[in-house]
Amino acid sequence: MLRERAHRGDFMSPATRSRVMSRIRGKDTGPERIVAGLLLAAGLSAEQQVRDLPGRPDFVLRKQRIAIFVDGDFWHGWRFSTWRHKLSEKWEAKIEANRRRDSRNHARLRRSGWKVIRVWQHQIEGDLASVRRRLLTLALEDAATAPVRPGRIR
Repeated sequence: MLRERAHRGDFMSPATRSRVMSRIRGKDTGPERIVAGLLLAAGLSAEQQVRDLPGRPDFVLRKQRIAIFVDGDFWHGWRFSTWRHKLSEKWEAKIEANRRRDSRNHARLRRSGWKVIRVWQHQIEGDLASVRRRLLTLALEDAATAPVRPGRIR
């Protein structure tokens, strides 16, 4: 007897998959804690989970007008076109909606003069030194050379 699967190729029953997915946290994840440590070690004071900005950035450096998003490869659809065919219609639509929402939020921030840094989970797991360099280069660059366009977020 075949059991119903939540998506093609899933080895878990829908009930088990639901239980597993419900335990995934949306904030204070392992990758976020690593990025927080990098920022702290560099002496940068960042606000976390900032609700007054589009997309609720994971970290915000207000003085530098930098919004940092730490995104999981699955939930935010890194290289989505290469694996979307493995998902059920429900999950494919969910990930695609996440990607569109992320794009809108990043565009709104940029139009309002914010720099947006997106750090992917696989980057943290694969080349942390590169992530550190990228964050610090942008965060510590000379304020005189960084254009700041204060304005309302549209």
